[in-house]
Amino acid sequence: MERKLRNVVFLGIGMMLVFSAFQTISNIEKTILDSIGQEDENFKGDGYTSMAIIYAVFAVFNWLAPSVISLGGPKIAMFYGAVTYLFFILTFLWPKTWLLYLASGIIGTGAAMIWTGQGNYLTLNSTPATISRNSGLFWALLQMSMFVGNLFVFFQFRGLTHIDVNTRTVVISVLGGIAAVGIVILVALPRTRIGSTDSVNVIEQQRGPVEALKSAANLFLTREMILLSVTFFYTGIELSFFSGVYSSAIGFTNAFGESAKQLVGLSGIFIGAGEVLGGALFGILGAKFTRWGRDPIVIGGFVFHLAAFFVIFLNLPNKSPFAPTDDEAFITSSAILAILCSFLLGFGDSCFNTQIYSMLGGVFAHDSASAFAIFKFTQSVAAAICFFYASALGLHAQLGILLFLSIIGTVTFVYVEWAENKKKKKMEPNEDESDSSVQTEKF
Repeated sequence: MERKLRNVVFLGIGMMLVFSAFQTISNIEKTILDSIGQEDENFKGDGYTSMAIIYAVFAVFNWLAPSVISLGGPKIAMFYGAVTYLFFILTFLWPKTWLLYLASGIIGTGAAMIWTGQGNYLTLNSTPATISRNSGLFWALLQMSMFVGNLFVFFQFRGLTHIDVNTRTVVISVLGGIAAVGIVILVALPRTRIGSTDSVNVIEQQRGPVEALKSAANLFLTREMILLSVTFFYTGIELSFFSGVYSSAIGFTNAFGESAKQLVGLSGIFIGAGEVLGGALFGILGAKFTRWGRDPIVIGGFVFHLAAFFVIFLNLPNKSPFAPTDDEAFITSSAILAILCSFLLGFGDSCFNTQIYSMLGGVFAHDSASAFAIFKFTQSVAAAICFFYASALGLHAQLGILLFLSIIGTVTFVYVEWAENKKKKKMEPNEDESDSSVQTEKF
């Protein structure tokens, strides 16, 4: 295996282990905190509020991430971020309302660093010819995290209607150990410096922290990035929905009987199955898909999400995101349909994200740290907004928001993709120009 491909593989494995722990916790957080509140009347922590804090802080600190990377490189940023994820997970062993919200703020700072660092490291180990393959491969490895933790939770929660303290301790301790192994792998990643022989995207220039911040701000104001930000915003809303709201809605639907809590873990597993399948298709078999461009894949993701939203609307009660409910849905709630929608949500999400990674690492390779920081900034703002309104808006209203944003986000991505393809065709006759980076236009 070539060195740069090996770096991408180990990056994916390290991130997969860290997020095996975190994504599982975020998937079951609302359910666990509801059980803690039943045992301790002084505990007032809310899962949606916790996640909203995470993504709000995440959004703010994204603007500082390029500066941090310019000083210490992507490995330092990823290490700091991974440690904050481990800290957040371990705080569930000592449930206190103030500690939950403090840890939520701390992990928000780390999330900005780990994701921007990851995007930069991926880009530095890719070329225009390999970025789509590497993006899909990384995404498939990352989303295997949905299997590891959620499969464990599926068996741990089997037959339980209340998540007792012993079960919580076992689950959190195991997830913390998995995250720790992921941190070790990320620390062991080989360094890839900008402009060195290890870096194939040498067009990216080394900048100081102030210049990196200015570059991010300037890139954010370009036409292409503003249009893509609509797509980023949609992915943030749907990420929050399937990672926090949808799983909770399944667990709170009493029509599923005693298996409701167990279905929360199974839902996460099938979301992961969809994510991994999509990443494998567009990574391992990326060359067969990229010949038609990125837009057909994103349109396909939109269709899968559209089908999922419609079935969820029919299958789950409107009040299911809030607390256990005996309300009936439009049809008899079916566990099979609920899990099928989990798969559709995951596969559609992989369609969007693999192509976003491909575009950012290809079109914006000259400033990948800033591009990924803007992506995660916009996505995290959307996620914070989703978790804030999730505690007030019913399921049907949330699905309506998702439907509207999915349409707009798909249209803007396709528009930018078509515009970039036109630029490439114009530059094809001139080999010198075709080798240069694609420059963006300011308003």
